[in-house]
Amino acid sequence: MIAIANQKGGVGKTTTAINLATALSASGLDVLLIDLDPQGNASTGLGLAPSDRGAGTYGLLLDRQSIQSLARPTIVPNLTVIPAGADLAGAEIELVGENHREFRLRDALSRTEAPTERQRITLIDCPPSLGLLTLNGLVAADAILVPLQCEFFALEGLTQLTRTIERVKQSLNPTLRLMGIVLTMYDRRNNLSELVAADARGFFGEAVFETVIPRNIRVSEAPSHGKPVILYDFRSPGAQAYVRLAQEFLQRERKYAKAAS
Repeated sequence: MIAIANQKGGVGKTTTAINLATALSASGLDVLLIDLDPQGNASTGLGLAPSDRGAGTYGLLLDRQSIQSLARPTIVPNLTVIPAGADLAGAEIELVGENHREFRLRDALSRTEAPTERQRITLIDCPPSLGLLTLNGLVAADAILVPLQCEFFALEGLTQLTRTIERVKQSLNPTLRLMGIVLTMYDRRNNLSELVAADARGFFGEAVFETVIPRNIRVSEAPSHGKPVILYDFRSPGAQAYVRLAQEFLQRERKYAKAAS
C-alpha cells in the first residue's frame, strides 16, 4: 500500500499516480487507486465523470462504506479506483471533530474482503497539502513515494515532507518507510533540472529512482482525453518513462520483501 504524496502542488503527483497504476496493472497485478484529493483529478484522468463517482472516498472515510461498494472499474483492465467526489472537499473539516480521525482510511482498508489470488497493489493519491486527508494516507500506507519536480522550490519543500514522515513514524505509523523519490518534469535542455537531480541524488542517494519522467506534451494532453498517457500515446517518451518506472517500482518492492523475510 503506497501513498503518493508531496505537499507542493503541480509536481506531477496525480499524473504519476494514474500512469504508475496503469503500468502496474498492465503487468498483471490487481491495482486499486484511491483518489484522496478533493480536486478529483485522478478520477478525471481515468475517464470517470463526476456523475459516475458515487460517494467515493468521502463514503469510505465518513460513512464507513465498504471498498467493494465504492470502487469503480476504469478503462484500464485490472485497475479500479475509489474516486473523489465533490463532498470530499468538506471531509477535512468534518474529520476534525471525529475520534481516531487519523486512522479512518487505515480502518476502512482493514475492513476489505480477503484479497484475490493475484497480488493487489493499492496506490493512494494524496492532496497537495499536509492536512488530515494526507495524514490519513500516510497512516494507512506501508510506504510513501514522492514525485519531485525538477525545480528549486520543489526540492526545498521536500525537507518539510521528510520531517512530516518522521513525525508520522514516531507517533502514528512506525512502519512507514520512504519507498523512493521520482524526478518529474525533467528537461535535459535546462541546467536547473540537472542541478536539482544531482542535489536530490546527492542528499537522498539510492532513494531516488533511476527512472526520470521527462517534460512531455503527451503527458499533459492525456488527462483532457480521460486517459493515462500510456493509453493515449504509448510510444511517447512520457509513457515509456512510466513503464520503466513501474518495472523499477516492482524491483524495489521485491528487494524489500526479500530483505524483510
